[in-house]
Amino acid sequence: MTRRLTQLFAGLILYGLSIALIVRADLGLDPWDVLNQGVFERFAGPAGISFGLVVNLIGLAVLLLWIPLRQKPGFGTVANVLVIGTVANFGLDWIPTDLGLPLRAILLILGIVLNGVASGAYIGAGLGAGPRDGLMTGVVARTGWPVKWVRTSIELTVVAVGWGLGGSIGVGTVLYAVSIGPLIHVFLPLFMRDPRQTATV
Repeated sequence: MTRRLTQLFAGLILYGLSIALIVRADLGLDPWDVLNQGVFERFAGPAGISFGLVVNLIGLAVLLLWIPLRQKPGFGTVANVLVIGTVANFGLDWIPTDLGLPLRAILLILGIVLNGVASGAYIGAGLGAGPRDGLMTGVVARTGWPVKWVRTSIELTVVAVGWGLGGSIGVGTVLYAVSIGPLIHVFLPLFMRDPRQTATV
C-alpha cells in the first residue's frame, strides 16, 4: 500500500506539473484544459480565482456527475481532485511566461510526455479512477456505447465549450490528441501493481 500511495501521489504531482508546462507553452491545450482555461478566462480570472483552483473545481463538478451514473470514487479519485490543480498552480508560478518559440515547443513536448508518464503512474496505482476517466467509464456502463465513441464525444464537447469560452486550441491540442493514447499504452504497464491488471484510459 505504501508503494501504491507513493506512486499515486507522484503521478498526480507530475500530472499537475505537466499541465503547467503545456499551459506555459501556449501552443494549444489538451481538451480538458481548453475547458479549464476557458472557464478561467471568462469567469474565474476576473473574480480572482486561480487557474489551479479552476482545475480542482471542475474536477469536483465532474465527480458530482458520477452520482447519477452510480460510479464509486476511490481514495485516488479524491486525491486527483485536490492535488492536480494545486500543483499546476505552483508550476505556473515557477515557469516563466516570456519564452521564445523554441523553448515553448520544448515545454509542450515535455509536458505531453510527462502527462503520459503521470497518467500511467496514477492509474496504475489502482486506487481509483480520476473524475474524467470515471465519467467516461460510467457513461459506457450505463449506455453500453463503445468506449472510443464515448471518450471522443466527451472530449469534443469539452473542447467546443472551452474554446467558446476563450480556451486555447492549437498545434498542442492536436499533438496531445494523437500522442496521449500511445504514451499511456507504453507507460501504464510499467506502473501496474499487477501485470495482469487492465485499465480503461
